Amino acid sequence: MFKKIICVLLCVLVLTTPAKAQESGITVSAKGAILMELETGLVLYEKDADTFLPMASTTKIMTALLTLEQEHLDRVFLVDEGAIRIEGSSMGLQKNDKVTLRTLAAGMLLASGNDAANAAAVKIGGSITRFVEMMNERAKEIGMEHTVFETPSGLDGENHGSTARDMALLAAEALKNEDFLAICSSSTMKLSYGNPAYDRYLSNHNRLLKEYEGCIGLKTGYTKKAGRCLVSAAKRDGITLICVTLNDPNDWQDHKDLLDYGFSLLEPQTVNPNLPAGYPVVGGVLSEVPLTAEPLTTAQRKGETADLISRFVPLRPFLYAPVEEGMLVGYLTYYQQKDGTQTPLKTVPVLAVNTVEYRPPEKISLFQQWINRLRRWLGI
Repeated sequence: MFKKIICVLLCVLVLTTPAKAQESGITVSAKGAILMELETGLVLYEKDADTFLPMASTTKIMTALLTLEQEHLDRVFLVDEGAIRIEGSSMGLQKNDKVTLRTLAAGMLLASGNDAANAAAVKIGGSITRFVEMMNERAKEIGMEHTVFETPSGLDGENHGSTARDMALLAAEALKNEDFLAICSSSTMKLSYGNPAYDRYLSNHNRLLKEYEGCIGLKTGYTKKAGRCLVSAAKRDGITLICVTLNDPNDWQDHKDLLDYGFSLLEPQTVNPNLPAGYPVVGGVLSEVPLTAEPLTTAQRKGETADLISRFVPLRPFLYAPVEEGMLVGYLTYYQQKDGTQTPLKTVPVLAVNTVEYRPPEKISLFQQWINRLRRWLGI
């Protein structure tokens, strides 16, 4: 009887252990972790990825993303004196300092400045409270169903927390922003701020930028309550992986191991756009123009072939000359088909390859116009 009970308990343990963790053979010390491919959302490893946990300064991924989504990123303004009075890591803001939103985003992502996060929050939202509401609204748009933001900086709040899966979704969204990617992938940046402003250099806290080949970001975090938190991304051969660990005392090595594991499983697959040979042009020296669009490079498990299709949606049924080279004609969306459903992977612009000049109509004399009308009337 005792042996039967032991067998049942062992079966329950195996069944409740995440399948991805079993298959990988990797031991991760994090309380919550996930490894995901960027384009397809394919999950390659997970460990308690839906467990709600504090995420410390990885919160600043959302704060910086909202900051960089604003207009007038390089417009200079004075920081709010009350906003920058905050404990913890800092980019060194002082009373009456002149900054830009772009500078503050860099201060968040490199130096993990709590002062930068608060200063941006007050400038954008008018108050910390309103900005936090904006953070939670954006989280819902992204699909972060189990996340609660209470501070822009990531300092502990009563219910401030997220999951490894939600943070991976946030990272994927942030990497779409070119300004965000440019900052979070930089080991150091030269910034000018102060009053008067002067040049200074900020170093990125993310060691993986120097220690792991292909690393392109994203953000570190730590509080006593949250432990060590890390969101990273790396790109090789057109494949981008996102790794998240929450409360992980061995995060640097865990990320290296997980990223290595992910890249060992995948290979790039390129899908060329399925476009018409030529697109109709009215009133030009040519009757059609060839089209071009960016091919899709997506990650697939080695030895597998993805069922991918593309769909071209033109802006209009034909083009009027003149047509300029690079003119936007429409959009092409790549889809992955699986189990009867089509999941959009990427949408790219479709452009005209060549210039097609306007051809003016031939001039016809008044006499010839009357002859043509007479022929049409006679049916000849």
